[in-house]
Amino acid sequence: MLTEIRIDGLGVISTATAQFHEGLTVLTGETGAGKTMVVTSLHLLSGARADAGRVRLGADRAVVEGRFTVDEVNTTAQKQVQEVLESAAAERDDDGSIIAIRTVGSDGRSRAHLGGRGVPASVLADFTAPLLTVHGQNDQLRLQRPDQQLSALDQFAADTVGSLLRKYQVQRRSWLDARNELLERTARSRELALEADRLKHSLSEIDAIAPEPGEDERIVDEVRRLSDLDSLREAAAIAHDALAGPADSPEDGSGALELLGAARARIESAHDPALTALGPRLGEAIAVVVDLTTELSGYLSDLPSDPGALDSLLTRQAELKSLTRKYAPDVDGVIAWADEARTRLGSLDVSEDALAALAAEVDIAADRVREAARKLTAARTKSAGKLASAVSAELGGLAMGKAKLEVVVRPVPASPQDSAPLAVDGQELHAGSTGVDEVEFRLSAHSGAQSLPLSKSASGGELSRVMLALEVVLASSDHGATMVFDEVDAGVGGRAAVEIGRRLARLARTHQVIVVTHLPQVAAFADTHLVVDKSDDGKGKVNSGVRALTKDERVIELARMLAGLDDTETGRAHAEELLATARAERALA
Repeated sequence: MLTEIRIDGLGVISTATAQFHEGLTVLTGETGAGKTMVVTSLHLLSGARADAGRVRLGADRAVVEGRFTVDEVNTTAQKQVQEVLESAAAERDDDGSIIAIRTVGSDGRSRAHLGGRGVPASVLADFTAPLLTVHGQNDQLRLQRPDQQLSALDQFAADTVGSLLRKYQVQRRSWLDARNELLERTARSRELALEADRLKHSLSEIDAIAPEPGEDERIVDEVRRLSDLDSLREAAAIAHDALAGPADSPEDGSGALELLGAARARIESAHDPALTALGPRLGEAIAVVVDLTTELSGYLSDLPSDPGALDSLLTRQAELKSLTRKYAPDVDGVIAWADEARTRLGSLDVSEDALAALAAEVDIAADRVREAARKLTAARTKSAGKLASAVSAELGGLAMGKAKLEVVVRPVPASPQDSAPLAVDGQELHAGSTGVDEVEFRLSAHSGAQSLPLSKSASGGELSRVMLALEVVLASSDHGATMVFDEVDAGVGGRAAVEIGRRLARLARTHQVIVVTHLPQVAAFADTHLVVDKSDDGKGKVNSGVRALTKDERVIELARMLAGLDDTETGRAHAEELLATARAERALA
């Protein structure tokens, strides 16, 4: 909901602030006072294109600031707004409201801010999309577009069409994916076959060598060890002989182990307790020397005795290097490349059997999307009659009593350049993201008149009333949004104007409705009445402001709108009577 707006330097408005409330709010004022600038400001907050020509003459820029709240009942809007705020790192105000600002410079440059953060204008459009719908005189033209008419029908039938549309979209995506894969494989069969041969050759080369994880690093260590084999054997043998004594030349002296044993025997034979106490420590030293001697013996026995072992390792190392030069920097990388190559090879089955199996899968997917499209079309066709009847009934009270709206659902033929035509009941149709249908609103302005598309049959005033009737019918499916109407009552008067006011009041039960009007019959239905005043500073410069009317001021304003009768008792009496009539009509609405 829009709670407040501030406008600076826009058109005839120098500075103006207005507060909005729930229900129906009307803006009135004399021609040229700047009522449309309020709608323009809301367009800017909705991310519309900025126009430097709207900046007030002499001002450097125009600034529009709006404060919004989100109805807790409207959970969909809550979720959408929160996603936009989080993506923009925008923050709510202390009271939970959100402030949106749009600035337009006299040089045409535009800036947007949301929740204290600078954002693109498109982010403002995303933010206001679930909160604000502006129906200006140009916006009514959108109702003539087929996509907008389709969207209106789907919104009306959301309970039945929504799930069918989502199912169709899922089936369509699966069908297109399978179809594209088949087309790619068929078109690239020769290229893919060559790729498969290359992968097979590479895998055969890798499998023949059969590298093991980390093998290249282990071989480097082993080669380094074998290159120093003689010096390693000599060092280990000398160390072993020093500990155990030379086995082949006992006359060269005893080893450390024999000397330690003799030392312990001498100490243990002594009768001095201080000396014999050293015996256990010598025993520990002997145990350590025994362990070292054993380990040195094992090391010597493990050293390769085959003189060709080094050559074998070098040959294996050369084989591994032949792989690492082609496929990866190391053996682990080669193994990983081979795993990926096997996976890729498994997906490159371009045999006739594989293509036939994929073609059968595409046919099955096409059957599924075809059936989903049929059900979606049937649901839309059934709902189209209900929507047409509901809107036609509303038009009956809007000075279009003989008018009849027809909602036509028809298939969209596939064009010769269609990338993915779908055969449905003997027709080649365009399977778009919203189905195989297009919707056309046709209007018969009076009984006996030919039913024609809205773009050819409806005047500006009639199009406004069709739009209002449609909004009233669709209102039950969307609570809490703010709807803004500019000149929705164009070209009507009398009882029809009263009916427009009554329907706007009904719409305001579930929405915040803001209406720019020149009709007192419509203004009388308002919960809040704002007036746009125009003043002259005496130097030829005009300024406009917005203010809320009290009960007495409202009577005066309505009397003014009744052919300028604000200064007469008769005019005020007529205005009071009009307010009383509106209150009675609201009770019946």
